[in-house]
Amino acid sequence: MMGSEKSGSTEVAELLLTAEIYNRNESLNEDDLPPKIRKHYFDPAARGVKRPIYVTIADVEKIYGLEDVRGVIKGLPFVYLEEFGSQLRLTVFDLGAKWFANQKSLDLIKSNPTLSHFYQNYDSLGVDYSESKKANRPRFADREWIDAKISELTAEVKDSDEVLKLVQIRSPEDIRDRIEDLVLTEEQKSEIAKAEKAIQHRDYLREVGLREIGKLLFVGGPGTGKTSTARAISHWLGLPLVEVRLSMITSQYLGETSKNIDKVFDLAKRLSPCILFVDEFDFVAKTRTSDEHGAIKRAVNTLLKAIDEVSLVQDGVLLIAATNHPQLLDYAAWRRFDKVLSFPLPDKDMRRRILDKVLSKIDTRVDTDELAALTEGYSGSDLRLVVREAVLNALLQDRTSLDQGDLLRAVEEFERRISEHRRAVPS
Repeated sequence: MMGSEKSGSTEVAELLLTAEIYNRNESLNEDDLPPKIRKHYFDPAARGVKRPIYVTIADVEKIYGLEDVRGVIKGLPFVYLEEFGSQLRLTVFDLGAKWFANQKSLDLIKSNPTLSHFYQNYDSLGVDYSESKKANRPRFADREWIDAKISELTAEVKDSDEVLKLVQIRSPEDIRDRIEDLVLTEEQKSEIAKAEKAIQHRDYLREVGLREIGKLLFVGGPGTGKTSTARAISHWLGLPLVEVRLSMITSQYLGETSKNIDKVFDLAKRLSPCILFVDEFDFVAKTRTSDEHGAIKRAVNTLLKAIDEVSLVQDGVLLIAATNHPQLLDYAAWRRFDKVLSFPLPDKDMRRRILDKVLSKIDTRVDTDELAALTEGYSGSDLRLVVREAVLNALLQDRTSLDQGDLLRAVEEFERRISEHRRAVPS
């Protein structure tokens, strides 16, 4: 429920004005609707929002969480309630538009491209439609849109159920990893920024003939953030993530492996725009030897050919592959990527920053600089495990705050566990 009747009035007016402007202007599409409105009116069969949009009391309740909608609209002289069907409509559009502008709800207008389209030339409000459109999450980031595409694929493509078992398809809104929560190198930040610009300017890149862009190879040891970064990029760019481990598509029947590779890449193209994240890349694309099984060679060649034939510029697929074992890749695999991005173990400063981020939501009195000095050789994943252990140990004592001793004991425990593992697994 909204905190005041006035705020409720603003939300009712926003929805009615958005619906009216969207219905009137065929140049506007689903990407001009804020996600909360678009998701509510999304029609899976049409894979979009059909015109006209009607507004009912139930729609307002669902989208904004308002309860007393009838009470709210009593203060809006430009809103009429049709009792049959509980439909709301604007009696005088200009009166409603002027009232809304006078509420000084600039943030609401700027976050709604449909409203920005109308108000950018209205009474010097300083609204820029193109900026609002750029900041608005696109429809292909919505779980509803992805599910509709998958349903369409299932209906159209033979054996699509089988290929869907080989991958995980994640909606950006379902991904918990965030770029701002990661500690990245300057090179990593730069490449993410370049990928974002390439997606925004695909038409330009196509015009100038630069199509071999958007194939990244993440290289680094376990726990250094390769998978977290790929997922965070999906959320940051608002692109669906098709995630596959090569070990999952390597069939015991080697002849099927090549078919599985083709199916996965075809799925990504059909789900475009999206990110195709291929983990365990070295599992198939390894250094080939003269006595290697012919079926494995064919699988490797199929993978390399599939990489050649997928394009961010042409197909809308950003390819990210990741490997813990770059030494297993041969030159034919390396040269397919326009950028090889290193994920090294974090240095002392990065370890301190990782600890600061992980501990930022916890009540702590700790010296992360000392902890960073004691954890040389730790990955980001290792550091998170240390914090996890410290938190759980504190909870055993019914404490939700941590001190330096908690973290130091957790580091000692982690070191002991690693030593035991090394003794159990001889080199």
